[in-house]
Amino acid sequence: MTLAIGLMSGTSLDGIDAVLIDISGYGDKTSYRLIKGINTDYSQELRHKILKASSKEQSDVQQICSLNFELGYEFSKAVKKLLTEANKDPQDIDFIASHGQTIWHNPNNRDSYHSSTLQIGASAVIAYETGIEVVSNFREMDIAAGGEGAPLVPYVDYLLHQNKHKNVIIQNIGGIGNLTYIPKNGTLHDLVAMDTGPGNMMIDYVVNKYFNKKYDDGGLIASKGSIIQPLLEKLLEHPFISQLPPKSTGREQFGEVYIKEMLDSIQIDQYKPEDIVTTFTHFTAETIVYQYNTFIKKYDEVLLAGGGSYNHYLVKLLKEKLKIDVFTMEDKGFDSNFKEAIAFAILGNETINQLTSNVPSATGASRSVILGTITKAPFQTKRSDNHGRFTKYNNRKKEH
Repeated sequence: MTLAIGLMSGTSLDGIDAVLIDISGYGDKTSYRLIKGINTDYSQELRHKILKASSKEQSDVQQICSLNFELGYEFSKAVKKLLTEANKDPQDIDFIASHGQTIWHNPNNRDSYHSSTLQIGASAVIAYETGIEVVSNFREMDIAAGGEGAPLVPYVDYLLHQNKHKNVIIQNIGGIGNLTYIPKNGTLHDLVAMDTGPGNMMIDYVVNKYFNKKYDDGGLIASKGSIIQPLLEKLLEHPFISQLPPKSTGREQFGEVYIKEMLDSIQIDQYKPEDIVTTFTHFTAETIVYQYNTFIKKYDEVLLAGGGSYNHYLVKLLKEKLKIDVFTMEDKGFDSNFKEAIAFAILGNETINQLTSNVPSATGASRSVILGTITKAPFQTKRSDNHGRFTKYNNRKKEH
């Protein structure tokens, strides 16, 4: 038994998802059981700091340096809260897998800069504060191998959701949307995966701007408005939508600067705020459907995950446009809310067991690589029985 904690903070910047799972096996023998999952919200002040650090116009090196450690303490607090609620001690846990908080993602030498990505939330702080080994920086090695550094979740999607009889798309709708296409009877090398464009990020921004809410709960606001056609047409001209895969994106392309530019491009004051939310919700749906029909073409079933799967209006749009079976993770017995935190815990388990876990057909990397950086616990807290991770790893080495 391997007890692992997964930490995820995405482009929505709403807070940290933390899960405790029991993992059995590794590679294609992986299975897991969710023991406990929690969400912890970022304060408005911390969210503002992350937004500022993610802006070319507003960030500075001192601010990023400080925020790296501040987020490390924030992630540590989430781990401690999770352990308390799960009634576990630090010495019970084999490792923590932390995605970190992305503040910049720049694959493919955009704007004449080196391909690069930066997720902050100091792993040394997490390891010191919790006394638990930490796996972090999952995206860097894939970019070093010539990939986009994203999406990385497809490896886990394949392990958990491959289907012998159907061509399945797993669509995550977080701040950014991303898909994993698993053809029936396909191998890991047959996967197609990519970011589809904005998920909740742009919707959340206008909901906050015009309604002072964090998000459109259930899609209720969007359901009351009408499409602003000139705005939707301008949004659909964004070059990322028709860009060939593999591809990934983030706040750099669909964040505040771009949203303001789009709103300023038309006489936005003549429209109702509900219409603006409706239009951005349709934009998210259109970007998803476009990727399916342009790059996937043959699919039988869609499985939705992430916060966007709780937006009933967005889900309704997808069902109407796709005209096939569209399910949520809950429909299949999984939890949409913790999908990515669970995925990174499983990716951490692959790293600990020295297994490659990127999917070159999804990221564009030149080869499969072992992902992540391991930060050892700074003092001994491991349990001394024969169920620890080291015993299992040593046994595995003997088998080969």
